[in-house]
Amino acid sequence: MAAPRSDPSQRSKRPPTRRNDRSTVELEPRVATTVLHGHRVSYRTAGEGPVILLIHGITGDSRQWNEAIPQLADHYTVLAPDLLGHGESAKPRGDYSLGAYAASLRDLLIMLGHRRATVVGHSLGGGIAMQFSYEYPVFCERLVLVDSGGLGKEVHPLLRAAALPGAELVLPLLAHSHVHRVGEAIGQALGRLGLELGHDLAEMARGYASLSDAEARRAFLHTVRAVIDLDGQRVDATDRLYLAQMIPTLILWGRRDPLIPVEHAAVAHRAIPGSRMEIFDDAGHFPHVESPVRFARLLMDFIKSTDPAEFEFSDEDLALLRERMLARAKRSR
Repeated sequence: MAAPRSDPSQRSKRPPTRRNDRSTVELEPRVATTVLHGHRVSYRTAGEGPVILLIHGITGDSRQWNEAIPQLADHYTVLAPDLLGHGESAKPRGDYSLGAYAASLRDLLIMLGHRRATVVGHSLGGGIAMQFSYEYPVFCERLVLVDSGGLGKEVHPLLRAAALPGAELVLPLLAHSHVHRVGEAIGQALGRLGLELGHDLAEMARGYASLSDAEARRAFLHTVRAVIDLDGQRVDATDRLYLAQMIPTLILWGRRDPLIPVEHAAVAHRAIPGSRMEIFDDAGHFPHVESPVRFARLLMDFIKSTDPAEFEFSDEDLALLRERMLARAKRSR
């Protein structure tokens, strides 16, 4: 494994910010890279303190967290990777399932010397975060779902269309720079009119523009077809969400989300006893992009007001896990 490298050209031009009277800490995200299992992984990081892991959605990348990171980095170490198949990370021919993504994020934490993290996932990243907390609870202090996938069948037809035979022939057209410019222009215009769809359309246009090369398109199709088919989302975590009560959980959603309906937030909230739910009334699918300061404040308040989970697979932990599974089985009879 190669040691992580920082890219000086990607560092912020702003001077370091002093946090209280402690050592100077750069609050703006810097870009670094490492090689994990033979594949390049790019990530943004900033700050010092307990770790917050930010997981973007499909066709997105770590840049979507740029406005929120400085707010968080004043108190925390923030780590925002580009998932494999996205951004500046490698796009190998391989496994793009939720489980594979969760395993790679666990290994990235280990490689960078982090023991535990508050795991925050947006859209596809929410599905990955749930898988991560389920498979690797010893690494997960808290779980935060932002307009998350994996909580119901409903999803926008644009994503269902990627499951169609021949979608790979249409993607190059969607990724064309002209379509990208038109999408951003329409998005900006709608945004000026106060229509939240404007933000979503602009972000979607940027996302599809990232599919301009064949490797990125192949990774996108493998990823989306692992979780979506013609009928909608095919991966549903709700049958196991009752186990998430062992981990403090926050659910954030944009009420005007056109991609994944806000009703899925209530589904998760009901399924996870003790969870907290916050709805951004004026936001769409990207509340952390539209309202990064509010998003960061809610996240920090949640972290400060909850004790981190400390699951260790001890005899006591396993007994509690077994007890809850048996209780669920009894209710299901």
